[in-house]
Amino acid sequence: MKKSFVSQWQRLEWDDIRMRIHGKTAADVEKALSAAKVGREELMALLSPAAQAYLEPLAQKAQQLTRQRFGHAVNLFVPLYLSNLCANDCTYCGFSMSNRIRRKTLDAGEIARECEAIRAMGFDNLLLVTGEHQAKVGMAYFREHLPAIRQQFSSLMMEVQPMSEAEYSELRTLGLDGVLVYQETYHPAVYGQHHLKGNKQDFFFRLETPDRLGRAGVDKIGLGTLIGLSDSWRTDCYMMAEHLLWLQKTWWQSRYSVAFPRLRPCAGGIQPASIMSEAQLVQVICAFRLFAPEVEQSLSTRESPQFRDNVVPLAINTVSAFSKTQPGGYAEGKTELEQFSPHDNRRPQQVAEALIRSGLQPVWKDWDRYLGR
Repeated sequence: MKKSFVSQWQRLEWDDIRMRIHGKTAADVEKALSAAKVGREELMALLSPAAQAYLEPLAQKAQQLTRQRFGHAVNLFVPLYLSNLCANDCTYCGFSMSNRIRRKTLDAGEIARECEAIRAMGFDNLLLVTGEHQAKVGMAYFREHLPAIRQQFSSLMMEVQPMSEAEYSELRTLGLDGVLVYQETYHPAVYGQHHLKGNKQDFFFRLETPDRLGRAGVDKIGLGTLIGLSDSWRTDCYMMAEHLLWLQKTWWQSRYSVAFPRLRPCAGGIQPASIMSEAQLVQVICAFRLFAPEVEQSLSTRESPQFRDNVVPLAINTVSAFSKTQPGGYAEGKTELEQFSPHDNRRPQQVAEALIRSGLQPVWKDWDRYLGR
């Protein structure tokens, strides 16, 4: 049997972790802030309600570590939505099969026009996104279109349905650099409440996806938890930290990134089970910087322009800009097929100028092709 995070996850007790986090005191937070290395107990303290009173020193230390590890560079990327076809029914997603939206999968000509529009905006770092539909947007589709897309961009990530180790290995040969695969929530019962039909109902297959990516030698693996699905975002975030620790130890050749997307409005969307305020999101971002100083953190256009401008200088390494969450959104300007509604709709150059005003350096690509992989 191949090793995976499932064995570690089975040892983690959700209710116990939740109580331990909420039991942390101000003294625990101060100890964590002064620790030479932030481990599991220290992270619990930094995620706890008690840490909210220490946001300023937490942010200062996070910013210091970010500058030490990453300098002033902030990578810019953009998502290219290839299809909104989906064979899953998820309560929080506009692409869910039960939602009555027009469905669209881009063909070669449409992809070329989208890539041209994206390149014209300056991007050289691309994230490919689809709904989860193995039959119509699976390996045959990717084999047909990935090579042509890769020729135009120096870095290529994907956020699609979980795939097999063999498929990930083949995608690497087609030019894939990294994969984002968010668990959404680490609580299996809550997970079941929100994934009603389709392959995404399989909690454990999704949970093991980063291990398959590691075995396939994928260069970059992105983790995330969807804030608002469970009634304890603090516990979900801690579970993701455990997942990150496992992956770093087991598949140490890969790079990692983390993200904390909050629920956004979408067709047929739900009300969050727990609310994370902007201050609490800052708390989590900064806590993870102290816990994993070398790991990239990403902030999407789900958040407001003002919030992003204030938080990116603290601990963020990668941001999306001018995201269109529907197929054909860049060249054709379509808006009726969205996965969710972005909050920051500024043009890429406006985002870059805001970074420069904060003393940061916008970087439009993740890799130079001539350096190889």
